[in-house]
Amino acid sequence: MKKFAIAAATATALTLTMASAAFAQATQATHAPMMLAAGEVTEVKEDVSDTWITTKVKADLVTEKGIPGTDIKVETNKGVVSLSSTTVLTDAQKTTAVQIAKNIKGVKAVSADGLKAQ
Repeated sequence: MKKFAIAAATATALTLTMASAAFAQATQATHAPMMLAAGEVTEVKEDVSDTWITTKVKADLVTEKGIPGTDIKVETNKGVVSLSSTTVLTDAQKTTAVQIAKNIKGVKAVSADGLKAQ
């Protein structure tokens, strides 16, 4: 039951993220006469991508057996995922968490310096 609730929450978060991206594209399309700065458009795409990556990594960590996914904080900046935790993890759990993050599309690098290992 807990996995279903987590999966439902993750699906909702992903749906909202995708809807936000679609809304942003629709808004830009309806304001065609308005000129947008090139950096502004790139920044929006990075934010959406980073949000999606963070959500996907968190969802995969939470559903992975043997990983305290709810205790691992995930942050993404320009495709670089940072993992941290106040809970002590085994070396195997740390390795698995890093591998899960690396397997997500769009992840450029993973930093696990914030994960406490035994």
